[in-house]
Amino acid sequence: MLNLATLLEESARQVPMREAVIFSETRLTYAQVNGAANQVAGALAERGIGRGDKVALSCPNLPYFPIVYYGILKAGATVVPLNVLLKGREIAYHLSDSDAKAYFCFQGTADLPMAQMGYEGFQQVDACEHFFMITADPAGPSPIEGTMTLGQAMHGKAPVFNTVPTDAQNTAVILYSSGTTGQPKGAELSHSNMVMNAMVSAESLFVKAEHHRHLITLPLFHSFGQTCQMNAGFYQRASLSLLPRFDPEAALATMERDEITCFAGVPTMYWAILNHPGSAEKFDLDKISQNMLVAVSGGSAMPVEVMRAFDEKFTVKILEGYGLSETSPVATFNRPDRERKPGSVGLPIWGIGVRVVDADDNDVAQGELGEIVIQGHNIMKGYYN
Repeated sequence: MLNLATLLEESARQVPMREAVIFSETRLTYAQVNGAANQVAGALAERGIGRGDKVALSCPNLPYFPIVYYGILKAGATVVPLNVLLKGREIAYHLSDSDAKAYFCFQGTADLPMAQMGYEGFQQVDACEHFFMITADPAGPSPIEGTMTLGQAMHGKAPVFNTVPTDAQNTAVILYSSGTTGQPKGAELSHSNMVMNAMVSAESLFVKAEHHRHLITLPLFHSFGQTCQMNAGFYQRASLSLLPRFDPEAALATMERDEITCFAGVPTMYWAILNHPGSAEKFDLDKISQNMLVAVSGGSAMPVEVMRAFDEKFTVKILEGYGLSETSPVATFNRPDRERKPGSVGLPIWGIGVRVVDADDNDVAQGELGEIVIQGHNIMKGYYN
């Protein structure tokens, strides 16, 4: 048996009273997150949703995301995280293509009416039987009359649940690609894929510390934030500070307030933090620098001048890596215990083989162009359907 939710469960057993998730004034312990996820699992099991079923989730970086994510996994089902910017027609495609039986959708905001888009997409897919509205206020009513809220579904459910046994090769998560060659395709990632990548990320990407504190502003529906910070962070027994949307002012304020030790982002985020006007007057940059132990970059190449300027301002080295949804996602990384090579995505992570080959699958000479091929425990099972 192997279930990705074990990452949360083990930490809840070991450090139940440690803060697991921080969002604004909300602070939830590991015991609270695990208990709430158990209630979600109970609500799904009550509706006959279990092992092998697919459950979609549209939610920004809020405490509800890990609670519902791990609750789906505890029920034995597969999580299908959706981009929060999808429109109704696109949501309908993803629900239909993934064979989702249930759908959790955050209510959204005036600027991003997720409830409207989500319910519109849900109504187009007859096979998706259950719709749960995640309201900003867990006790509040649904903005769409007649739809059940997450709070209502969890009401009366026990905060204990026996996680449904799943095999290592059962599908834990289906992550949809960007669809650059047609419709988006769902990469099937097994419990083994996801657990191994989270554990190797935690052990390889981050320096050792008694208590890590992650700032997560990367979207959790994406593989980078999901594996390298949320899943790896829960494995580390870290405290995760969530920002639903990147803003350099909010990022710096959170770094100072929550004594952040780990930050991961794309190059534009580093540039924005580095060049935020008045940061030296508004924030204690010395405190931020003293607490920051590691900074990780991915998604695109980091300009060397940004890397060096950030290193100098915050006295922390930015480490770059490479991966994709189909590799869970991390494949290579500049490890903190080795000399960093600016402009490089580093070396293959533990247990992974990487080659650069020509059209005939022969290794190309150093400096020659070729195709990157990867093998190892991080490779997806395939594209769903």
